Amino acid sequence: MIHTNSESDLTSMSSPKAYYVQSPSRDSNDETDKCSSTNGRCPSDSPLYSRPSAASSSSTAACSRVSGNRRRWNKHYCNVVAEEKGTAAYIDGDDDYDYGDRGYNSMLCKWLAVVVGFGMCFGGICLLVWGTSLPYKAQVNIKSLMVHNLYFGEGSDHTGVPTKLLTVNCSASLAIYNPARFFGIHVSSPSANLIFSEITVATGQMKKYYQPKRSKRTVLVRVMGRGVPLYGAGTALAAADASGGGIPLKFEFEVQTRGYLVGKLVQTKHRTRASCPLLINSKRTKQIIFEHDSCQYGL
Repeated sequence: MIHTNSESDLTSMSSPKAYYVQSPSRDSNDETDKCSSTNGRCPSDSPLYSRPSAASSSSTAACSRVSGNRRRWNKHYCNVVAEEKGTAAYIDGDDDYDYGDRGYNSMLCKWLAVVVGFGMCFGGICLLVWGTSLPYKAQVNIKSLMVHNLYFGEGSDHTGVPTKLLTVNCSASLAIYNPARFFGIHVSSPSANLIFSEITVATGQMKKYYQPKRSKRTVLVRVMGRGVPLYGAGTALAAADASGGGIPLKFEFEVQTRGYLVGKLVQTKHRTRASCPLLINSKRTKQIIFEHDSCQYGL
């Protein structure tokens, strides 16, 4: 039997079937699920959908093109979302690192400010203490010189050159006063010399000692010279001694004081030099008393 298709049946079979396009979700939490799943299915992929044989070929081709476009669009969209999430995570990591770095720098600056402030305060106190100690200089006064023996004669030096030799033995007495109210001083003497015509005929040295605050002490310094060659000055010395007027000598003495104000970190130092002229006769040895104005004192 031949069945004849009507015009209406041919029209209904040749018309394309309906299809749908799913728009992307607005929920940000579904973006990753949407990228991991295949959302671009055509209605023809559904098992409930029955495909027509030949009449729906144009509809299938159209659906394939739309699905391909959707897959490409979904792939691009998912890449953009992944890049945005990676960038956000990287920015969050940088923010955490910057926050930790700023906290460390802030703590370092605080400790540095504390150390600098303490150093400035301590330095100011030390400077103030040092400034107040400057007026307290030790007072030195040479009181007397006792000549124990003095004689000269003919001889030769260590090279064998003939010359006059001088031997002298004496001791000097001096008073040292420490006027400081809040610190003691360490007193020493690097040199104590007896000089004749620019020739040192006797030397001595005072032993170092400690003197408390606001105290006075009398010190005895031994000055000795044995077999000192006089060379050309020997004739002048013998003539002065023979005249009975005495041998002109000069006694030079130096005193150094050191006070420790803040341990050894802050110190105060003073130096005093004294020079006293005197006459000594080899026939009459006695104690020579110095007046205060008979000696010159200086730095």
